[in-house]
This record gives sequence, structure tokens and C-alpha cells, in this order.
Amino acid sequence: MPITLSSTPGAASRPVRTVFSGEVETLPDGERQWARTMRFGGEAGAVLVVPGAKGEAQSAVLGLGRPAKGEWAAGATALAFGALAGKLPGGAWHVETDERAGDPTLRALAMLLGGYRFSRYKGGDSAAAADAPGEVFAGDGADVAEARRLAEAVFLARDLINTPTNDLGPAELEAAARSLASEFGAAFSVTTGDELLAQNFPMIHAVGRASASAPRLIDFSWGRADAPKVTLVGKGVCFDTGGLDIKPSSGMLLMKKDMGGAANVLGLARLVMASGLAVRLRVLIPAVENSIGGAAFRPGDVLTSRKGRTVEIGNTDAEGRLVLADALDLADSEEPEIIVDMATLTGAARVALGPEVPPFYTADKGFAAALGDSAARVADPVWQLPLWQPYAENLASKIADVNNVTSDGFAGSITAALFLEGFVEKARIWAHFDIYGWRPKAAPIGPVGGEAQAIRALYDVLKKRYGAR
Repeated sequence: MPITLSSTPGAASRPVRTVFSGEVETLPDGERQWARTMRFGGEAGAVLVVPGAKGEAQSAVLGLGRPAKGEWAAGATALAFGALAGKLPGGAWHVETDERAGDPTLRALAMLLGGYRFSRYKGGDSAAAADAPGEVFAGDGADVAEARRLAEAVFLARDLINTPTNDLGPAELEAAARSLASEFGAAFSVTTGDELLAQNFPMIHAVGRASASAPRLIDFSWGRADAPKVTLVGKGVCFDTGGLDIKPSSGMLLMKKDMGGAANVLGLARLVMASGLAVRLRVLIPAVENSIGGAAFRPGDVLTSRKGRTVEIGNTDAEGRLVLADALDLADSEEPEIIVDMATLTGAARVALGPEVPPFYTADKGFAAALGDSAARVADPVWQLPLWQPYAENLASKIADVNNVTSDGFAGSITAALFLEGFVEKARIWAHFDIYGWRPKAAPIGPVGGEAQAIRALYDVLKKRYGAR
């Protein structure tokens, strides 16, 4: 059940109290007795609805689990409020809690995120109307408008990732980007098919040319021309078979999410534009399908990139870095203040940090520190891994300037980042995010499925850096 946020408490609203594990005895008498009866212990995300004399929902209690420790504690606690969206009866409610429950705006956002459902393909009983949504006053200090902006951006990314490729190939991804650009009056252009060769995007063309849906480079700009330039680059591989180095069937089941970098970049772009940040924003998305056919590029091929650097193809399943390289070279040519690229790039990142913590890479210590602070504050985890230069020699090729993969299988996420670094020279700050873009198990803030990662932390950094126009 979705939740509607209220800026003020309703006259007839009922209380939602919060309790940590081990502190249930601090509840008011009636709720304490009901908690004992229902064996409610305050576990994180557990919701106890307390009935009145006639069986009506009189109040509710949200469990916050054990008090967390460390810099992530407050954010993790605030995200538990997402459980209210699925368990709170309809009607008006207001939250009563203490400072340990985290930032009020983050709590409000969690309640919105917890109500997300992807129901595009559901019919019959599964699509039946839900109960009337609960209207919740999140508490004093909650910026409801900001929470809604953040939720809309996250939902955009989730919806795009969740949509299967038969309805979201390169052409449909272009349409989604065009719609977003139009909403905010951004200047939009696209380079498609063989025109990619004419405009010198050879690796984007090579990766996508075997698909029935032509490869393309999506490009839109927003903001004052004289504002600081911030460019976002998103991997838009709408499906990845692995190419001629074909994946096993199990490896293809989630490959609709291989455009998760593009989806997250579009979500971040929505936040930047909706908030009116004082930047000249540019978004670049190489949108392709890595298919198998007579026109597919091959292992052992040597491709000449837009930059002029030649790339030996050690594996056609390392295609994302190829399309990003051409787009990054274009982005770098403008000498922007910041380039951020996002991609569902390597399995090695998941082995290192799991599905919930995306690694990022940057040589700028100030940007990395600001990002780490924001990530903890807004509960959008990221973790810096090193651009360890000695590993770059593992990308050496005997016949080309560089190989797109290493032969030893080590440090796959780092070497992918080093490959991309070779295509960025002029930007003052470059940061690469190797995201997963998927939630493998349900949580209070969302069901299994596509997920936005790092965009709330990045937005927080950009907002502090540039503010509104």
C-alpha cells in the first residue's frame, strides 16, 4: 500500500510510535500489553497495529531493531520506516519518535520508497485496487517536497530496469530519455546506426550493430551554458547475450538490467533538473543490445576507438566498457568540471562488495571524501576502491594499444575502471561507479527488482557543491 506524505498532522490522525528491540516496555500501557500478547519485540521493519475497543486501528508501533552503531547507524534506522507502506492501515497517521530514528526527510523518503510496486504486467486479481493509502505526517523537519523528488527519481530508475528488453530496447530507452529531456526543456539529440561511424563512435557501433534495434548515442543538455559543466554517462546495454563469447542461460536471466547505469543516470538527471541545480548538465547514454549475428564483433578483433586508441577484443562479454569509452571521450572533449559514469560493469564488484554497496573510483580526494560523507548521511552506500595503476599493465595487448580484458582474472572491477580512465584526460574530476542496479531480496524500502544506487549520494554532493540556480 503506498503512503501519501502530509506536511502537517491531520486532526484525526493516529500515532505511529517507534521502539528499538529490547525497549518494548517503554511503550504506553495498552500498547505494551498488546505487544506482549502479539509477541512483538521491536524487530526492524516489524509493524504492530494496535486495535481500539471496537477493533479499529487505534495506533501502531514500528520496530527499529537493535540500535545501530557507527556512521551508517542513523540512516539505516531511518530506512526501516519504509515498512509502514506495506503494513499500515489506511487513514491519517503521524509519527512519534526520537532523534535516534534518523533524519525526518530520510524517514519520509523511506515511506515513499516502501510503497513501490512494478505492476505493469500484472492483470486480473493481481492488479486489484489496493486499500486507500495511508496519509502520514513524517514529523517536524521533514522536507516533503524533497522526499517526493527523490522518490520520483528512484522510481524512474527502478521502472526502467524492471522493464524487459522486448519493451525497452535501445529505441525505447531513447524514448524514455527524450521524454525526460522534454519535461525539463533540455536540448536533445541522438546519433543512430551507421551515422555513428560518420560521427566517429566506432565502438558503440561495433557492439550494437548485430541487433535488430540499431545502436545509438543519446545526448541531451540542460542549464545555462556558462554554468559549471557536469556530465553524466550511463551504460545503456539493453540486453547482453555476451556476444559471441555467449553467456550461459543462467547468466542472461537478469540481463535486462544491463542498462542499469543509464537508468540511474536518468534518475540522477531528473533530480538535478527538478531541483534546479546551478550546473550545465549533459547526459550521454550509449544505447545498444549486445546480440549474436553475422554482424557481431568477434574475439580477437581490433577496434579503433573514438579517441584513436586501438582495442583488442579479448572477450565480447566485456562490451560495456567499449561503449562507455567512446561516450567518455566525447564527454571529456568539453573539459567539464565533473564527469560521472555509471555502469553495471563487472561481476567482480559484486564478489568484492556484494549487491548493496557499489564501488566507485576517482583520483580526486576531495570529491571522494564528500561522497563518502553524503553516502552515510543519506543512507545510500558506496565504497571507494583504488585506481591501482600497476594493474593497468595487465590490459596490455601484443597487437593493439590495449586489451578490453585481462588474462589473469584478478581485480576485474579495478582493471575495468583503469580501462575507462584511459579515455578521460581533460575533466577536472572523473568518477566511475560499478553498480549492480538490482535488489536481490526485499527490504523495507523496496521489493526484489531494479534499484537506484549511488544517485542520492551523488545528488547530495552536487546539491551542496552547486546549490539552486
